[in-house]
Amino acid sequence: MVVLHAFLALLAGFATMGILVMLITALITQMAPEWAGAEGKPRPTYAFVNLGYSFLSAAAGGYVTAWLSAANPLIHVLVLGIVVLAMAALSALQSRGMQPVWYALTLLALMPIGVLAAAWCG
Repeated sequence: MVVLHAFLALLAGFATMGILVMLITALITQMAPEWAGAEGKPRPTYAFVNLGYSFLSAAAGGYVTAWLSAANPLIHVLVLGIVVLAMAALSALQSRGMQPVWYALTLLALMPIGVLAAAWCG
């Protein structure tokens, strides 16, 4: 039962991150499509805003994971950070050539840091 609880805490944190990023991205592209730029090639201003809300979404996901974990919230958040790092690395590899390298590398670093920041602060 403890393993199931840990899995659900991780899933809830990851879902929180994903849902927040998708909602904010959809909101921005719906309200200001010219600002977001072409598909796959974000404008620099939008890229920095995206990095900001991605970081905050990762922190929210880390907070939810820590909050829902029954024991050892730091361990759960570290596992979520590793999962996020792996997913960000896969995403960076998949979007090679479509996004600037600086953007992919910054996102790769910021997402796990955001997850861990929630554990550090919370």
